Amino acid sequence: MCERPYRVLSIQSHVVHGYVGNKSATFPLQVLGFEVDAINSVQFSNHTGYKYIKGQVLNEKELDDVFSGLVQNDLLNNYTHLLTGYIGNDQFLRKIVDIVKHLRQVNPNIVYVCDPVMGDNGQMYVPKTLLPIYRDEIIPLADICTPNQFEMELLTGNVDINTKEDTVKSLNWFHDRGVTTVALSSTSLGTPDQLLAFLSHRKGKQHQLYSLSIPKQGNGINFTGTGDLFASLFLAHSSLSINLQTAFENTIASLQAVISNTISAMPSDLVASGKIESRHRELKLIQSKNDIERPQVKLLAIPEQL
Repeated sequence: MCERPYRVLSIQSHVVHGYVGNKSATFPLQVLGFEVDAINSVQFSNHTGYKYIKGQVLNEKELDDVFSGLVQNDLLNNYTHLLTGYIGNDQFLRKIVDIVKHLRQVNPNIVYVCDPVMGDNGQMYVPKTLLPIYRDEIIPLADICTPNQFEMELLTGNVDINTKEDTVKSLNWFHDRGVTTVALSSTSLGTPDQLLAFLSHRKGKQHQLYSLSIPKQGNGINFTGTGDLFASLFLAHSSLSINLQTAFENTIASLQAVISNTISAMPSDLVASGKIESRHRELKLIQSKNDIERPQVKLLAIPEQL
């Protein structure tokens, strides 16, 4: 649990049913002692894995209106962290640039954690016009970045990341633009039954690189909201521990426990028949409270040679 008064301004998606975006990030942060003020970039009935989606999209003028209320009430000095996730249009994303700069004028030490949500598994699910804005305007403002492998390939232009050397080159791309810490939740560089995660931290002449091998779970079942969960967990643990290796291990431990608990709750007959639907794949966050609050580390991060 955290003893310092941490408060996160979290700007990302919201769903009424299920767990993605702010719904996936808020509870874990609160369990770990962080106050969370959420601005919802969209409010949907459910995530896009369902047949029907209904709801509203916040535009940049509405975002500016909400943020101006915080400004006028002199509330910005409360924030220790900014977390951004899913954003669906150019002007909204450009407004984030203004928000980061405004927050830093009030608190130069605020930590900006950017999850550049653009796509996964080789497919973009935001307009392609967001890519250059992330690459040229957003990433250089971030302290911590949590892309998945596909997003890292998009941003760096290194389309095929097939080796650790490719990965290090791509991680350094972020560092060269001012990002101190890059946490890559998983890559396809592991063995057929394992994923490989990376953590890279570079500040001045100090550079640390870790890898962590993760057994695959769920026999190919895709879970929605895990990236949002990873970003929030890493934000918390990287603040609560001075040891980034420990923070990385705790993050992965809780994430794996949530996935395991979600799989355990699935109807076994539907799993066996391959008929698992989106509603069965919703993360069991509430049921994983203890695993979030007190992660049981079983997978260890290994220092890598640079």
